[in-house]
Amino acid sequence: MPLLEVTDLRTYFTTDAGVARAVDGVSLRLETGETLGIVGESGCGKTVTALSVLGLIATPPGEIVAGSSIRFEDEELLEVKPARLREIRGNEISMIFQEPMTSLNPVLTVGHQIEEVLRLHRGLGRREARAAGVALLAEVGIPEPDQRFDSYPHQMSGGMLQRVMIAIALSCEPRLLIADEPTTALDVTIQAQILDLLVELQRAHGMALLLITHDLGVIAEVCDRVVVMYGGQIVETGTTEEILTRPEHPYTQGLLASLPGIGDRDVRLNPIPGTVPSAVDWPEGCRFRDRCSFAWERCTEFAPDLLPVDGGASRFARCWLLDRNDSLSGPAGEPT
Repeated sequence: MPLLEVTDLRTYFTTDAGVARAVDGVSLRLETGETLGIVGESGCGKTVTALSVLGLIATPPGEIVAGSSIRFEDEELLEVKPARLREIRGNEISMIFQEPMTSLNPVLTVGHQIEEVLRLHRGLGRREARAAGVALLAEVGIPEPDQRFDSYPHQMSGGMLQRVMIAIALSCEPRLLIADEPTTALDVTIQAQILDLLVELQRAHGMALLLITHDLGVIAEVCDRVVVMYGGQIVETGTTEEILTRPEHPYTQGLLASLPGIGDRDVRLNPIPGTVPSAVDWPEGCRFRDRCSFAWERCTEFAPDLLPVDGGASRFARCWLLDRNDSLSGPAGEPT
């Protein structure tokens, strides 16, 4: 049984412009101790997928549509009572949010905010919570943790604040850690330190890691498997090696082609043309077709399903180029 299994997740938002289908039929699974990376441009549904797992979608305007399923071991998270969901959130599933400066309360010390989690979820007294909090700061590599425990967020650097966020997320020893862009706005040296720290802590605590990023370099560094998202859907999935060395979907190929190479000073970058369309108005057919150099008539008329790559059981891409039937017969003409 997988630790986490998401099936046909659809998270929609009602807006003045219409219904935004931010996540539109996402299915994924994560095993105990595994690292799964979700990659894609901003606006592709990565963060909304994670917030849906934690039950943090504000209703209204958001809604997880009937038929969606989020199973954590043997529990359906969309059916548990709010009190049970609060127990799971923090104790068994924790999340590191994108921007630590906006995630931490600026008028409270970082120690107070760590203590709050420890007292609420683990029932520790104030003295015990302080000792445990200082130990957590030391574990995530913050120097002089006794002094830093009483610091305010504005007195700490971005890298140190990210370590504080990791300490808070690990305070209840979760079995699943969701890290949403944990290296955003950090310089490359600090990024490497944070990634190394996450990998080290994952091994030490035996937890699964769901890593959300737009950086394929981060994916290559730490992930076992990769999910590529575009237009609120998964467009390709496979092992990290498969995705990075043999990408099948034109979007994945475009992401890799847009990366600069070492020493390629005279080589122009090859960005993907255009931008991610609005979730209120996804294109008919393939959602990537307007930005794809391989698009043809079939891509306009029919939306492809995730098709197996080379007959693999865990390697899929959402692209008609994988269908050997060249007719315009649509989904009914797909190979079985």
